[in-house]
Amino acid sequence: MSQAAALPPWPYPRLCAHSGAGKLAPENTLTAMRVGHAHGYSMVEFDVKLAADNVAFLLHDSTLDRTTSGRGRADALLWRELSRLDAGGWHSAKYAGEMLPTFAAIARWARAHGVFCNAEIKPTPGRERETGAAVALDAASLWRDAQVPPLLSSFSEAALEGARDAVDALPRALLIEDALPPDWLGRLARLACVALDSDHKLLTAEVVAAAHRAGYRVCSWTPNEPARVAELGAWGVDTIITDAIDAIPADSLQPR
Repeated sequence: MSQAAALPPWPYPRLCAHSGAGKLAPENTLTAMRVGHAHGYSMVEFDVKLAADNVAFLLHDSTLDRTTSGRGRADALLWRELSRLDAGGWHSAKYAGEMLPTFAAIARWARAHGVFCNAEIKPTPGRERETGAAVALDAASLWRDAQVPPLLSSFSEAALEGARDAVDALPRALLIEDALPPDWLGRLARLACVALDSDHKLLTAEVVAAAHRAGYRVCSWTPNEPARVAELGAWGVDTIITDAIDAIPADSLQPR
């Protein structure tokens, strides 16, 4: 009988605030990170992409339209232009005037407050490998000498390849949605990932156990019902990313 592979160290909390504060504040802003932290969450997830001049900044979509006062491709503007946009008014009047943050600004805040980070590499289409490499290089510099580096994740295998080739030492996770591919373990191995990061609807106790036997950690997104979070926790999911930071206490799952 083959022996299970050893699991990599996992310094990250069991629960992580999605986009900083779930839906309580404008996603991917410094204010959202602060709100998540104020709710007791010591880990935040956010999305990183590149401006036209290669400055790494936070934004989920490939276009500016949904969550800023701008229009068009997210990588069509220089950072100085992006920095003038309103990234909070779409959410509520309370947050009107909120700025898009740079990756560097989030890193400085997180390190100052002891907050763990899951930086999702979210490239604008056509810039996958370039974005992965740039985010990894920035992360290595911004978290230099930090005890715990950020976890880098992406749906884009090309972005993860770029991150791997730029800074192999940083931990990576492959994001999966829609369906778990038959060769998911092989993909994790090829990309030298430390974790599977799956839509929670795709996970079963058997999938979690299989990942652990193969030596991989498991993250999931974004269950928002306390009962489902408890179920995933009971299966041994290592980090659960949720929007429901006001309904699910950050310490509601025991450390692994």
